[in-house]
Amino acid sequence: MQTVDLRAADERAVRTSVALVARATPDDLDRPTPCSAWTLGDLLAHMTAQHRGFAAAARGHGADLAVWSLRPLGEDPVTEYAEAADDVLAAFAGRDVPERTFALPEFGPGAAFPGAQAIGFHFIDYVVHAWDVARSLGLPFELDDDLAGDALRIALAVPDGDHRLSPGAAFRPGLPAPGNASALDRILAALGRSPDWPA
Repeated sequence: MQTVDLRAADERAVRTSVALVARATPDDLDRPTPCSAWTLGDLLAHMTAQHRGFAAAARGHGADLAVWSLRPLGEDPVTEYAEAADDVLAAFAGRDVPERTFALPEFGPGAAFPGAQAIGFHFIDYVVHAWDVARSLGLPFELDDDLAGDALRIALAVPDGDHRLSPGAAFRPGLPAPGNASALDRILAALGRSPDWPA
């Protein structure tokens, strides 16, 4: 079980994603991403919805499926994303948030997790999604050693197997990583991303 307080790491990952998303133009929203059939616009809608859902969960309202629902991108999806990111970080900021119970219905009916563990889920998602955005836009992406260590530990703990082939699975089945792979490449491979995408 995740007991380390990852809120500072999560904020850094989220802020990195915000800075990358801010580089996107309307014409970029149709670009492909490492996320299977998703365009950058699809990915951005998902990332925005997840921030809203996790913010609601931190405030005790995560069981409501409506708070997790995808919404069509508005006229200014970059600003919408930044606002959703600010909201989830504010929701996570309360002193007792790691001890709260987060309802996360996307894991199944009635699924609930300690706040510290749920924030770990959010953190690994936004490390990987920040990389997804960078790849889609052709921008560089670096992960410092502190974030990489935390993210790798979580990535290696995510259960692998055929269930990752199911529709809606958060990650694809893990890929092999060479012995000399960087921490980032090991994270990506463990979660089914090819570090060489789109090659």
